Amino acid sequence: MVNLKINGIAVSVPEGSTILDAAKVANVKIPTLCYLKDVQKCGSCRMCLVEATGARGLVAACVYPVSEGMEVQTNTPKVRQSRKTTLELILSTHNKKCLSCARSTSCELQRLALEYNCDEDKFGSPEEYPVVDDSSVSLIRDNSKCINCTRCVAACDMQTVGAIGPIRRGFAKHIGSPFEVALADTNCVNCGQCIVACPVGALTEKSNVQQVWDAISDPTKEVVFYTAPSVRVQLGEPFGNPVGTNVEKKMVTAIKALGQNVKCFNMDVTADLTIIEEATELLSRVTTGGTIPMFTSCCPGWIKFIEHNYPEYLDNLSTCKSPQQMFGSLLKTYYCEKNNIDPANLFVVSVIPCTAKKFEVERPEMNLDTDVALTTRELAKMISEAGIDFNAIPDGEYDNPFEIATGAGAIFGATGGVMEAALRTAAVKLGGEGQPIEFSEVRGTDGVKEAEYTIGGVTVSVAVASGLGGARKIMEMIKSGEKNYTFVEVMACPGGCINGGGQPYVPDEIRNSIDVRAVRANALYTYDESLPLRQSHKSPVVDLLYKEYFGEPNSHKAHEVLHTTYTARNKFN
Repeated sequence: MVNLKINGIAVSVPEGSTILDAAKVANVKIPTLCYLKDVQKCGSCRMCLVEATGARGLVAACVYPVSEGMEVQTNTPKVRQSRKTTLELILSTHNKKCLSCARSTSCELQRLALEYNCDEDKFGSPEEYPVVDDSSVSLIRDNSKCINCTRCVAACDMQTVGAIGPIRRGFAKHIGSPFEVALADTNCVNCGQCIVACPVGALTEKSNVQQVWDAISDPTKEVVFYTAPSVRVQLGEPFGNPVGTNVEKKMVTAIKALGQNVKCFNMDVTADLTIIEEATELLSRVTTGGTIPMFTSCCPGWIKFIEHNYPEYLDNLSTCKSPQQMFGSLLKTYYCEKNNIDPANLFVVSVIPCTAKKFEVERPEMNLDTDVALTTRELAKMISEAGIDFNAIPDGEYDNPFEIATGAGAIFGATGGVMEAALRTAAVKLGGEGQPIEFSEVRGTDGVKEAEYTIGGVTVSVAVASGLGGARKIMEMIKSGEKNYTFVEVMACPGGCINGGGQPYVPDEIRNSIDVRAVRANALYTYDESLPLRQSHKSPVVDLLYKEYFGEPNSHKAHEVLHTTYTARNKFN
């Protein structure tokens, strides 16, 4: 341990800690912009400068190591003036169109500028701003608001995608794609981790809110929403609830209050349906010598990643659509037929914590069965725009016939959840009733998790990738022959959907102090434990669907509605 003082407060921290680490122990706040826990610490923004004994000048607290007997001052006139000047210089090139910015009131630059009483026009403003890149169906990149903190680049590099990076040097430095091509023409997988990392409004999702309002206002349209598993533990955050608060019942009420006759269904239903189809497909491959390992196919960011980088393994992907697309197909077929609705008049809206789902909706293989994918952030904006007092509204219930689901469907929102849900059902199919309900080995936020289970005389070797960095490690081990798995789950976002690119913005102060992913995941597992049904094959809704429509899992009808194909892609278009 190393002993030092921060503003006169004595602290002891492990050797190798930074001044920023020590300041947290002392409960002393040091501002940051480029630093983000688990993503980047590089000292480039110069906001965390402090005075430290033994240093010739101000040092960056996020990277400067502590030493025995060091004394640090974080609030001297010299330090405050340095930070203020840095902010004013950043603001001199920043497009200060704050009132209509998606990050207004949740922008780290805006917050710091207010705290340091900055003059936003002290050093003037550019005559022209960079052109906005809105070529992607999922993301918008607005370099006029970029502060060159490079957190987005670090996030993209962690994903081993590399679709964006710094170009040129000095004052001309900016973030762009290779060869300055449009983002849509790169190998970007639309995961949105760059948005999660961005402290300002330089990266945002492409909004579909107005399309949904138009549909709600159209008397010829019947509008139905369905919500992804993790949204229930995210949506409360924009309305002041602690991270991980389960607001499922208020969420349902709020959605129905957006317009007359708006219905709200539970996407956990098609998560359960995915498990039945996927587990059946896996068992068929295992028993008939099919292509192994089988990869999960519910994450569109992962699908695009493998299409770009490992197209030779496309046959290893499960042919199951994602729960989002299964629900869209189910609504435009079974639901419309049962209720005598023209599919053209049914407007289908999924609510998801994922920006890649916007790309998935547009895939030609999906037949536009889902009309719009809204992020959790977009839904929160619609609720606010509608004047709904979210925390005061009564609890509500999902609409029939898609209201009851199992805990297995709920844990889809956490990394390892799809694997665990599949194992719960596969174990019964292989070994009969009485098999374990929980498979804790595949839980947690580690990049790669592995486990081996023997059930009914069959040994199943599984792996779970949390984030595309972990996915690439697994793919390379499979490719080299080092590993021979039976079943592999991949979620493009580290931590899974609970850390998706469309999740609510979490202030840096909170993100740097707690593991947001773990808190949200724990809320989903707690919800799962509270339910009477925790295995997908025990869902009464899924049972009804097979009896009334599909016949049996992996039937011809099921393949027509619930399964799809994939496409090999070049690195750049």
